[in-house]
Amino acid sequence: MEVRTILWPTDLSKNSIQAAKHVSSLAGKYQAKVIVLYVGVDLLSYFRAYGDPSEEQLKHFRDWEVKHAKKQLETVCEKELKACPNLETRLVQGDAATEILKMVKDEKADLVVLTTHGRGAEGLDQKGAEFGSVARKVMANSPVPVHLINPLNM
Repeated sequence: MEVRTILWPTDLSKNSIQAAKHVSSLAGKYQAKVIVLYVGVDLLSYFRAYGDPSEEQLKHFRDWEVKHAKKQLETVCEKELKACPNLETRLVQGDAATEILKMVKDEKADLVVLTTHGRGAEGLDQKGAEFGSVARKVMANSPVPVHLINPLNM
């Protein structure tokens, strides 16, 4: 298998960051480009519980999330992926599984490295769900191999 581009989706949770050492190792082995993807929350699904938000409210929250996500991504890349010479970051918003699968296609990724549990599993013990919903959807629909990391066993 030839791996030129590795896609690492992260929600920046403690669980998902544990995949960084695997990403770094694989990138070194294959001399591959790494694309770190952060998918921001689908804001409308959260806000609708409290009524329809205005465009101004949505813009304010999106700007806040992008600012903080960029800062966290920079920190993660500097600390965890410094061995990866060819590194790019992407920030998008929407449904995580849909955006990950779209990025696989758009960037012609050869491999996806993903934790089995991200933000949704914070605090779960090893008796929790086998896979998170995003990991399950990506694994079931990805046209390329998905390397799953179980952070609950690390």
